[in-house]
Amino acid sequence: MQHYGAHGAYGGFGAQRPVPPPGPFAPGGPAQHHPQPPQHRPQPPHPPQPMRQPPQQPPPQQPQRQPSPQPPQPPRQPSPPQGPPAPTGPGPGQQGPPAGAVPSSETTGHIRLPTGTPVEIPAPDAGPAQLDGTRAAVAVLLIGPAGAGKTTVARYWAEHRAVPTAHISLDDVREWVRSGFADPQAGWNDHSEAQYRLARRTCGFAARNFLANGVSCVLDDAVFPDWPVVGLGGWKRHVGPGLIPVVLLPGLDVVLERNAARSGNRRLSDEEVAHIHGRMAGWYGSGLPIIDNSRQDVASTARMLDNVVARSLASPLSW
Repeated sequence: MQHYGAHGAYGGFGAQRPVPPPGPFAPGGPAQHHPQPPQHRPQPPHPPQPMRQPPQQPPPQQPQRQPSPQPPQPPRQPSPPQGPPAPTGPGPGQQGPPAGAVPSSETTGHIRLPTGTPVEIPAPDAGPAQLDGTRAAVAVLLIGPAGAGKTTVARYWAEHRAVPTAHISLDDVREWVRSGFADPQAGWNDHSEAQYRLARRTCGFAARNFLANGVSCVLDDAVFPDWPVVGLGGWKRHVGPGLIPVVLLPGLDVVLERNAARSGNRRLSDEEVAHIHGRMAGWYGSGLPIIDNSRQDVASTARMLDNVVARSLASPLSW
């Protein structure tokens, strides 16, 4: 810290001293680097003045080390004329980028995920792991009326499989739309049908991407056998022919009881439930596997679903 006195600033232990006047002995002046010997001059006639204290000399500078001599450089050869740039590529022993690699400007992360493709039917020479209903990577579509337990069974089945499995609910995806949501219960029109088709296509893309990255999926939707708009054709187109449809169809009394325990827009009137259940009965005789879970709990229904999936993998459905 510098201490400021009446005559200026001087570094020290708090002592105030006058600032050295400019001259040959001022700090940084030529006397610091080339001190001159004192010269004898005649004494002036007036009384002698007190002698000025010589300024403090800086510490002697260390002699600079001379750089070691470098060997003489050979004369530079003229550079050859510039031609077209040589093609860049992997050197000896190196591997180039994999075929079909995405440029860095198009990637969004450190891990490149495989692109989902339509789910295919298992090949005839598929191994045991690909035909194991409890471990194989599959896409299952649970069909049934409101109150059949599709969402509950799908979530339980996905949580208790030995391989990673995702649950994709079409009703949840439809309700992602907040502003302008078209509720089919208020009337089926072009707007509600467009939102349904958009949600089904979104679920299909998600299922294909999950399967391409080793994650099975189970979807649930109320698909009617007598209505092509809400039919299986859209699911097969968006997911692939390897999709396994399974129908959950308990008795009407069970469906009415489960629907009464619902709340919000998912609770329907008894007339609507009875009408939907009657139309779902058209799946009998269609060739699709049907599970009557009227007297089955969720765990036993999930085991029945495992058996149906295993049979569908061994003998693919034609639908």
